[in-house]
Amino acid sequence: MSRSIPKPFLIAKDDEGAFRLTLRQVRYNSQHYPVVTSTLQPESFESAHAARVFAKKHHGAVAGEFAAK
Repeated sequence: MSRSIPKPFLIAKDDEGAFRLTLRQVRYNSQHYPVVTSTLQPESFESAHAARVFAKKHHGAVAGEFAAK
């Protein structure tokens, strides 16, 4: 496993062609190893841009905090 820290917002395209937003939170265990918790949001979006706008508006995201899959 890697110790690299993932971006807090993941935008991925699902099997139906809709874009989904996943929020990721990082915490550290007693050995200072990052433990990532991912939460898929119930909303789906027509484009990656719409998912970014939603994350900025509702979760306070800023440029540079997004990853795409």
